[in-house]
Amino acid sequence: MLIAGFPAGAWGTNCYLVAPAAGEECVIIDPGHQAAQGVEETLKKHRLKPVAVVLTHGHIDHVASVVPVCGAHDVPAWIHPEDRFMMSDPEKALGRSIGMPLMGELTIGEPDDVRELADGAALKLAGMEFSVAHAPGHTKGSVTFRMPESADVPPVLFSGDLLFAGSIGRTDLPGGSHAEMLRSLARVCLPLDDSTVVLSGHGSQTTIGRERATNPYLREVAAGLGADPSGAAPAPRRGM
Repeated sequence: MLIAGFPAGAWGTNCYLVAPAAGEECVIIDPGHQAAQGVEETLKKHRLKPVAVVLTHGHIDHVASVVPVCGAHDVPAWIHPEDRFMMSDPEKALGRSIGMPLMGELTIGEPDDVRELADGAALKLAGMEFSVAHAPGHTKGSVTFRMPESADVPPVLFSGDLLFAGSIGRTDLPGGSHAEMLRSLARVCLPLDDSTVVLSGHGSQTTIGRERATNPYLREVAAGLGADPSGAAPAPRRGM
């Protein structure tokens, strides 16, 4: 399997291209702010043909390049219905203006073909299967995409802004909920095998095992307590 990722734009949002191998069809995950050029360079480098864009949630730092990327390759975009409005109205999703100079660089709106994700769905794209889990907390329509273990890679979780190395996504924007975030961590992340590689929306990759042992928020959920049982201060939360 080929997974090629790069941080894009003002928020350093990780965009991923996933394919069975070089020279084959691929899926693009979260083409955010100023990601279009990086997508094209990665497609060319690995001789890939995109068949779909899939989105972990609707914040502008994850969807800003959806329209140009989908338009250039005539492919659909998949998003959870509760976050779909954010593609056309990003300021409403943030509860504030994101800044006129930056807005001038963004393509606001939906691509021609938008399809909606559902909890528990199995997306079969480019010869691969992505298991969808609804994971509200950062936004109402946040989802993760999980891929099973294969001959050459361990299981992989594309966690969006649910789980980061050492932290979790922020919950103070419209649609966010700390209580929902903890429930999503418990339902989506804790059951996974420790070997699962976590590729998140921001920052470096990690594993479920590492986060189970060190992430104060995941430790809190695992312990079923209102505070990290180690007594350590919670790590700052991330994401837009």
